[in-house]
Amino acid sequence: MTLDEINNLNGNMCPRFSTFARDKLPMPGKKKRLDEILNREIIVTDFRITKSKKRDGTDCLRLQFIIDGNVCVAFTGSAVLSDQIQSAKDNIPFRGTIVKIDRYYSFS
Repeated sequence: MTLDEINNLNGNMCPRFSTFARDKLPMPGKKKRLDEILNREIIVTDFRITKSKKRDGTDCLRLQFIIDGNVCVAFTGSAVLSDQIQSAKDNIPFRGTIVKIDRYYSFS
C-alpha cells in the first residue's frame, strides 16, 4: 500500500482476522470415530481438509457435525467423503447419513 492509501485507511472497514482465518482455529466438538456414526443422520456444520499426519501424500477430512444434540468431530482419509463435502460446501449446514459401501464411505 502507498502512504496515501495507508493514511486514508479506515480501520472499521477492515475485516477481522478471525472472520477469514478460521482454518487455524481449533474445531470444537467431541471426537467420534466414523463407525460410531455410520447409518445415523447427522447435521454437518463445518469441515476442513488438511494434509494427513498419518499417511504422507494424502488428505485428512475433519468433519464437524451435530448428533444426538451434541457437537462432534470426526477425522477420515476417505477421498469419497472429501470430494462429496467439497461439492456440498455451499449447502452447509445440511443433514446427511454416512454409509459404508464395500470399503468406501459415502454420504447419502
